[in-house]
Amino acid sequence: MIQLLVMAKAPVPGRVKTRLCPPCTPAEAAAIAEASLADTLETAVQVPVVRRVAVLEGDYPAPPGWRRVAQRGAGLGERLAYAFADTALPGVPSLLIGMDTPQVTAALLAGAAEALSRSRAVLGPALDGGWWALGLENPDDAGVLPDVPMSTSDTGALTLAALRTRGAEPFLLPPLRDVDTAADALEVATACPATARFPSAVSRFIPRPAPTTHGERTAAPVAAGGAGGGVRGADGGAGGRTPVAGGRGGASGVGRPA
Repeated sequence: MIQLLVMAKAPVPGRVKTRLCPPCTPAEAAAIAEASLADTLETAVQVPVVRRVAVLEGDYPAPPGWRRVAQRGAGLGERLAYAFADTALPGVPSLLIGMDTPQVTAALLAGAAEALSRSRAVLGPALDGGWWALGLENPDDAGVLPDVPMSTSDTGALTLAALRTRGAEPFLLPPLRDVDTAADALEVATACPATARFPSAVSRFIPRPAPTTHGERTAAPVAAGGAGGGVRGADGGAGGRTPVAGGRGGASGVGRPA
């Protein structure tokens, strides 16, 4: 079994999801961030693990049954490396996810855990070129992360290459879209259960664009179980060795500056 780490920021107005403003106010963006974090934590408790750890920036209480560890480090890569080091359990692999992929399912996390039981590393590519999950058998392998440029369009590919320099060939999970912009939030909301907090918060605070007319094509709906082009494996566990998706920059959902 593994331990599960959730890297998150306290949902403080003006400190999280600032790229949602506009159309949101800072308070509304923080409410969306809090809903995303709550859904992520709720999904995480459905997966059997040795321990669950909330690796937090800011003042936010860990839910019952979770250990709370404060983030530390000068930059995102350093904070990620410390997250693995500060929570290490001898002989127990660690899977780290962020708070910006509320559409993640228990089946996908269970598949990632199973893949990590037979791989030295697993990596979940994000559609913006970053990554939404990183699992390591050996926390020392996270030592490559401070030297990986974060919040760029090739963060995922560079993380993959850095792990390979340590002999850790990652098993690649299905890609997911993370929430940065209002358009991201609208797409990801369609991939969440209707009863989840995130789609409810998004529907309250982000207006959906009016349908186009005069023969213009509207965007295709996002399939349930995944967000945005190709997130089709979210209900089927870990994927294969698919290419790291490119696009906008970011180390998706793992504590990147909002």
